[in-house]
Amino acid sequence: MEENIKIKKALFEVCIREVMFKAETVNKILLSNKKALESETKSSAGDKHETGRAVLQLEMEKASQQIVVIEKMLQSLKRIPADRIQKTVATGSVVRTSGFDFYISASLGEIVIDHAKYYAISARSPIGNLLMGKKAGDSIDFKGEEIYITEVF
Repeated sequence: MEENIKIKKALFEVCIREVMFKAETVNKILLSNKKALESETKSSAGDKHETGRAVLQLEMEKASQQIVVIEKMLQSLKRIPADRIQKTVATGSVVRTSGFDFYISASLGEIVIDHAKYYAISARSPIGNLLMGKKAGDSIDFKGEEIYITEVF
């Protein structure tokens, strides 16, 4: 049981770091685009100038939307109890299956802990949604394939 808590804490920490890195990257893009927008001077090629400004503004809007998504992801991650063992699949659970091992947290993809692969997925993802509320011994049908749950913690 102590080993399972160690795994959950490690997964949690990697997820937090990954989301913080994403936030940092998007913030750098926003800052860079803001500086570019401020330094852009009106040239004799007016249409080209306006097109450049429009592209920068669109990129800034897109980055701003990404920041909102990242902030929500970080807030939901911070609510995960990393030191509690669960018997049924819920947010924060590690789910070992006949196919892959999942960490129900945020859609962050593959994470390797002690040479073992885990897939950080959202509870709202298609497979995450099917796993929610299940326990060891249960199975789900995902894309025509039966997946057996071997362990939940």
